[in-house]
Amino acid sequence: MSMKIEYHEYDVLVVGAGGAGLNAAQVASQYVKTAVISEVYPTRSHTISAQGGISASLGNLEPDNWHWHMFDTVKGSDYLCDQDAAEFLCRKAPEMIIELEHIGLPFNRTPEGKIAQRPFGGHTAEYGKRPVKRACYVADRTGHAMLQTLFEKAVAQGTQFYSEFYALELIRNDNRVCGVLCMNIQDGTLHLFHAKAIIFATGGNCRIYETNSNAHINTGDGLALALRAGFSWADPEFFQFHPTGIYGHGNLITEGVRGEGGILLNGKGERFMERYAPTIKDLAPRDIISRAMVKEVLAGNGVGPDKDHVLLKIDHIGKEAIMEKLPGIHELALVFAGVDCTREPIPVMPTAHYQNGGIPTNYLAEVIKGYGEDGEEVYPGFYAAGECAANSVHGANRLGTNSLLDLVVFGRTAGERAAKFAKENEIADLPENAGEKGVKILEKFANSNGKYTFGPLYKELTTLMQNKAGVFRTEELMTEAVKELDDIEDKLSDFKVVDKSTVYNLDLIEALELNNMVTVSKVAAKAALLRKESRGGHSREDYPERDDVNYLKHTNAVLSGDGKSIEITYRPVRLKPLTVETFPPKPRVY
Repeated sequence: MSMKIEYHEYDVLVVGAGGAGLNAAQVASQYVKTAVISEVYPTRSHTISAQGGISASLGNLEPDNWHWHMFDTVKGSDYLCDQDAAEFLCRKAPEMIIELEHIGLPFNRTPEGKIAQRPFGGHTAEYGKRPVKRACYVADRTGHAMLQTLFEKAVAQGTQFYSEFYALELIRNDNRVCGVLCMNIQDGTLHLFHAKAIIFATGGNCRIYETNSNAHINTGDGLALALRAGFSWADPEFFQFHPTGIYGHGNLITEGVRGEGGILLNGKGERFMERYAPTIKDLAPRDIISRAMVKEVLAGNGVGPDKDHVLLKIDHIGKEAIMEKLPGIHELALVFAGVDCTREPIPVMPTAHYQNGGIPTNYLAEVIKGYGEDGEEVYPGFYAAGECAANSVHGANRLGTNSLLDLVVFGRTAGERAAKFAKENEIADLPENAGEKGVKILEKFANSNGKYTFGPLYKELTTLMQNKAGVFRTEELMTEAVKELDDIEDKLSDFKVVDKSTVYNLDLIEALELNNMVTVSKVAAKAALLRKESRGGHSREDYPERDDVNYLKHTNAVLSGDGKSIEITYRPVRLKPLTVETFPPKPRVY
């Protein structure tokens, strides 16, 4: 492994080439010299798997407005979202949809030529009175179309791409971030990217769970790098379990299926969501449906020999409608479940889908340092957007279709702010021995010849997280999880990377990713253990009620000096919107 480091300098450096990263890059490239680092070729980023739609109160098919969208976002977050960010997101949504349309995103259309919209879980009209058609979509391949469109736009703007580069260290000099050390996966060479402004858009980390809907690259690398550089992770205990993952596999079946009329059935053939959310039934928020499904199974109402899953029925809307609006779902069900959803239901169970927390930012995508006499302080020149960030519009549980909206709204905002910062500021000096920490971690695993290998240790980690820090959590199980995660971390000191080559050494990449996953899992488990309430995606069997007196606050986790201990503090939720326009003080109950 060569330790010679090649140097690059840019105004804006974007780490991650999903929807948030590409949108930030295509904006920043219009003003300053911009580069994107990506572990995979950009159009293989995980945004490509987003299916159902992107929300905006266009009102193309029925009356809608951003107040209702904001209400749903706040309620969907179980009141843990920052309301200034929620207002910013929902007010910007229609503008973002029009911009995406203008740069070439091929939305489905109504017969009149307007952008088509469909219902989605948790989205309502008149503050919870009835479902509303708010999700704009491209059949069931919305993320795929978005990623292609944004990539083409970024290329047209002259963005420089470094594909198949793996980030090893986020470099900072006191109060400023100034660079990222990377390894070129193609040949093992090291590269140090020096920049005036850095945007993290590194995606999620649900690969830490055994059953998940995420791409193999979603291992929390960006979060682990930020934690090791002294930054914090907000709300690490809040993961979203999407209710409809294909049973036994985890592949996602979009909420758009239920938006088009799909219904969930238990082993008795009952439409059981009528009991849990009588108003909006199968279009309730994801945390409510996931828990309802698990409760049905635990009550013995499941399907199959082991009664361990439920069914998603869609055939009643007709084959023509399915093949027009949900062709990808038909293909997924056929390949992974062996069922033709035009004739029979799909077996489903909740799958780890989305990390609701992330690197804390304000609504301008600026990374928060802490609180001073004048309010929040930010790190100059450091921005985060997308799933690795917590602005925090998702709070304890993200509303469906707000993910793609988050990418474009805060990706654009990060790109604008970073470009402005780069034009107005000089580049910060690199510290002495810049990249030294990243090189040490790389050498540790590249030269390792111990006892443990990736496969068994990865299986041990993900099974542990699934069983002891998954949909339902208890003090006993999570105390065990915290201890066992320390044991797994110790095993990394006796690890073995068999492949010693420099060309596409995926054995080494997996070791580096596993190291990051263990760090991420430890933080998530400890934060979940300390939050003694149930809220959104965090469901405690021993504390089944939401506790607004003690826990209406964001968790803030940092690594201590030794890089192993975790310090948990809390910070207030920003409950004040950007404006004082009328907002209903009393939420309806679904």
